[in-house]
Amino acid sequence: MNIGIIADTHDNVEAAERAAEIFTEAGVEIVIHCGDFVAPPLLSTLEGFEVHGVLGNNDGEISGLEAAFDALGNESELHGRFATLEFDGLSFAVLHGESKSEVDALAAAETYDFVCYGHHHEREVTETGRTTIVNPGGHFPTIPPEHRTVALVDTLEASVRFRSVLE
Repeated sequence: MNIGIIADTHDNVEAAERAAEIFTEAGVEIVIHCGDFVAPPLLSTLEGFEVHGVLGNNDGEISGLEAAFDALGNESELHGRFATLEFDGLSFAVLHGESKSEVDALAAAETYDFVCYGHHHEREVTETGRTTIVNPGGHFPTIPPEHRTVALVDTLEASVRFRSVLE
């Protein structure tokens, strides 16, 4: 299975639409959003996927976001500030990650196969013991092009690759 990971869309509908195209091309069924959607209408760009998301520091319209997740169907869910998910036998911790020390502590505990976070707007994939840390990048115009990406996790290979939303 391929899982798409995105974060920090910050109302950038064009980037979210491009991410959805990338996810469709890659055969993604499940999308993990690591927070900072900002406004609920952005979620309609991910229609057709099972979407799991967490709240970021810029997500204030919580009831609207909850309603948007409900409208997506497909077992989509807004999990609050933290989610523990499992797909194809792999475990995922998902948070927005304002505190990089919190992200690093989750990875160091080696409880999860993947720790997915956003907030810092820089793509990252690093290994800490058995845990892979993933930040998919961010999506507003002041972010450098090399970080305007989404991540794709192949659950069979337990591998991560990035795709630019600018291509």
